[in-house]
Amino acid sequence: MATTPQTRRAIPFVCALWFIWSYNWIVVKEGLAFSGPFDFSALRCIFGSLVMFGVLKILKKPLAPPPLTRTFLLGLFQTTGFLCLSSWALVEGAVGKSAVLIYTFPFWTLLFAWLALGERIRGLQWAGVALAGCGLTLVLEPWDFSGSLFSRVLAVLSGVSWAISTVIAKDWRSRSDFDLLTVTTWQLFLGGLVCCAIALVVPSKPVVWNSYFILLIFASGVVATALGWLLWLFILKQLSAGVAGLGMMAVPALGILFSHLHYGENFNRVEIAGMLLLAASLALLSWLNLRGQGATPPRA
Repeated sequence: MATTPQTRRAIPFVCALWFIWSYNWIVVKEGLAFSGPFDFSALRCIFGSLVMFGVLKILKKPLAPPPLTRTFLLGLFQTTGFLCLSSWALVEGAVGKSAVLIYTFPFWTLLFAWLALGERIRGLQWAGVALAGCGLTLVLEPWDFSGSLFSRVLAVLSGVSWAISTVIAKDWRSRSDFDLLTVTTWQLFLGGLVCCAIALVVPSKPVVWNSYFILLIFASGVVATALGWLLWLFILKQLSAGVAGLGMMAVPALGILFSHLHYGENFNRVEIAGMLLLAASLALLSWLNLRGQGATPPRA
């Protein structure tokens, strides 16, 4: 099956996002040595949104916010939920395992898009979802209380929050068009305000300011957060929610590689078996999408 012009346009952006978001797990983990998870999330949002507002000004785009209710809802899940939960998971959790669990979001997206958008799951897609469920169970290891089960659950919930935001963005797009840059900026700002409120309310260790920490905030706020979400929303414009989500499964694989190279992280046999099941699920669902049996478009 030939690729469409939309797919070809999306490929370089997908590849760029692979490397930006996969190495960002290392950046966040490093940053958490100098601040609490909610402080780090709030700072990267502030930094990122200020840069994005600057871009809006330079491009002479209107600074007026898009519909506030939808934008706030998108920011609540795409920025607040995803960033706070993922950073919290990294406080005690390993980078590689957290990345794998967070990036189960494509499978949650398939389920939520089926329920909310009418992008039906058909035939062998259910087998792919079942494989993903088995793999998720093995990676989570809920029977093993020697590790941090709490951090693993937080990582999964971060992926769930991301999936919900994906469905919100697709539903919004199906009803009306919107400017990607404007929406990205305002959802980041509004979601960041909630992150700031959480950081102020929840007790945490004081922030240690130094040049390295500022560099980490810049890398995470500008590159991974501002630029990353802009790339992600552009990809969503070109691909269906299910296909776009599945295309990002290279990110946790690279995250595992970077975590091994940087921290020497390894996995036990059960975790490896779970990852193989998740990979098998990805392969099956991707094959079905290539055959044109992927999720149906959302209803208008």
